[in-house]
Amino acid sequence: MKSFWSQTLAALLAATTLAGCAQVNTTQGGAVGVSRGQTMLLSSQEVEQMSAKSYAQQLGKARAGGQLNTDAAMTARVRRISQRLIAQAPVFRPDAAKWRWEVNVMRNDEPNAYAMAGGKIMVYSGLITKLKLSDAELAAVIGHEISHALREHSREGMSQAYAQQVGLSLVGAVAGLKQNQMDMAAMVTDVALSKPNSRTMESEADIMGLELMARAGYDPNAAVNVWNKMQAAGNGGGVEFLSTHPSGPTRIRDLQQRIPQVMPLYQAAKKG
Repeated sequence: MKSFWSQTLAALLAATTLAGCAQVNTTQGGAVGVSRGQTMLLSSQEVEQMSAKSYAQQLGKARAGGQLNTDAAMTARVRRISQRLIAQAPVFRPDAAKWRWEVNVMRNDEPNAYAMAGGKIMVYSGLITKLKLSDAELAAVIGHEISHALREHSREGMSQAYAQQVGLSLVGAVAGLKQNQMDMAAMVTDVALSKPNSRTMESEADIMGLELMARAGYDPNAAVNVWNKMQAAGNGGGVEFLSTHPSGPTRIRDLQQRIPQVMPLYQAAKKG
């Protein structure tokens, strides 16, 4: 047993060493000060190409199923809010002004939204209809998703998965680990490396999204309202230690602490 855990630790160390090969920071500026170094083993171009292809496939499926942009008023509303947020994206990434942004709405009861690398945004209708979001609350969610794209969190997550796969495969072959031992090592690596990083990504998207919405003239207090609504609807909380998202109460507390930092931006935007 001791030998097994020694080998597992070696696998973890190998994966960590590989993960440290390419440290970058994908965003700059802003008032909230997100400046963590990120592990990137894949290029932006590779991930953007894969994202564009995947997004196009999702659009095709939604269109074929009669689920794409079926509510003209809702689609116009989502795009109007998104454009105000997108206009602020160069604060964190000047090159985002040249991205080929796309914003669409899918008829889906799930309260969800996402933004892929390169600015491909999808909002599910259930997010609006089930939670009855105001414009500012919707801006909080879309701003959060845009922030994931700006920080290239998909690229970072894929790089981490690649590092783990290569590291564990290499050490496993050398150590002669059996498949069930390799599976255990992979699980330990997932909890030790991926989960904390994923929660970090979510927290970064929260605070960057807070600044985007404030700069766009949306009251940042609405971000807290969203998560109160999520909790009331049963979509918040959970066991934080093994979750890829911060728990609802943690998220609300962190947002509340950051609101005074971005409130002057909101007030300036309202005056302008």
